[in-house]
Amino acid sequence: MASSAQAVDCTDVAIVIMNWNGQELLRQFLPSVLAYADGARVIVADNASTDDSVGVLRREFPAVELIQHASNLGFCEGYNQALRQIAADYYVLLNSDVAVTPGWLRPIRALFAERPKLAACQPKIRAYAAQTQFEYAGAGGGYLDKLGYPFCRGRLFDTLETDTGQYDDARPVAWATGACMVVRAAAWHAMSGLEKEFFAHMEEIDLCWRLWNAGYEVWYHGGSTVYHVGGGTLHKSNPRKTYLNFRNGLALVYKNLPQAELGSVLITRVLLDWVAAVRFLTQGATADARAILRAHRDFLKNRSYWKRRRQETQPRLRLAERPGTYQGSLVWAYFVQGKRTFTDLGIQPGPEQKSYQLTATS
Repeated sequence: MASSAQAVDCTDVAIVIMNWNGQELLRQFLPSVLAYADGARVIVADNASTDDSVGVLRREFPAVELIQHASNLGFCEGYNQALRQIAADYYVLLNSDVAVTPGWLRPIRALFAERPKLAACQPKIRAYAAQTQFEYAGAGGGYLDKLGYPFCRGRLFDTLETDTGQYDDARPVAWATGACMVVRAAAWHAMSGLEKEFFAHMEEIDLCWRLWNAGYEVWYHGGSTVYHVGGGTLHKSNPRKTYLNFRNGLALVYKNLPQAELGSVLITRVLLDWVAAVRFLTQGATADARAILRAHRDFLKNRSYWKRRRQETQPRLRLAERPGTYQGSLVWAYFVQGKRTFTDLGIQPGPEQKSYQLTATS
């Protein structure tokens, strides 16, 4: 891959941070974003915070542009409405609990210049609290198994790998994390942004799946690194997050799978969700078990909407055609076969999915 990152102009990029009651996160992480913006605009879209977030921004960060929503629109619609107001060629969806590093944006912007079909790209995501480890949300690029379960290079379920340079490449992936995702504005608007009914969680996977179906590309770039706290708004042990993940997981596969694969995958997912509910009950996590039941109920109640959205997402790639897809079951590989790292899965990029090894100057 050609090395042109140092010469890249990032003035056509808008870094947009969604905020809800995160004044301390803004104080902690905005300084690095401003210091390493490389000419990009920095914008905070506030979801009707009830703390002093707006006051903190106005007093302490006057260089940051501010968009104020009248109510808490959630992650998805919050971004949808904010980005309609921002004129830029590229957007960065950046969580408020992410620390960026010097020069992090330039390699990704250079990749967009090289690949006109590239629509979304994420950097390497390491954990802020354990900075040699990959972080849960995104790690070394997002993958899906044959049932639509998401995982990452560097993270299978709750098992996180130490970064030893094993994913220092750039390659196509199934999805790029919404914690730090650079998006081509034209592609974002062509897809009408994020699925608003998701509210939060898995919305970036849905967007990236739709992008691939529409003929765009989604990549990971290991020449750029950021550090993510994770759970800054909603911790992964929160039953509300359990509800969103299970409801949105069903909607994700229902919207995006081709007809030939949909029935078997959906039935298997429902059965595995029930297994997860029983497992929560045996662990005493009754609130999480109830969250799964509510997720199924609400998915079925809203099925007419999801059916309409499914009809709008043609065409759909089959399993063998989707980049970043493991053609086995991650649940089986992890819990039965004991595979704990991405390498254990034996996934090889296809002929159109080759990775690029990066040099120190890439």
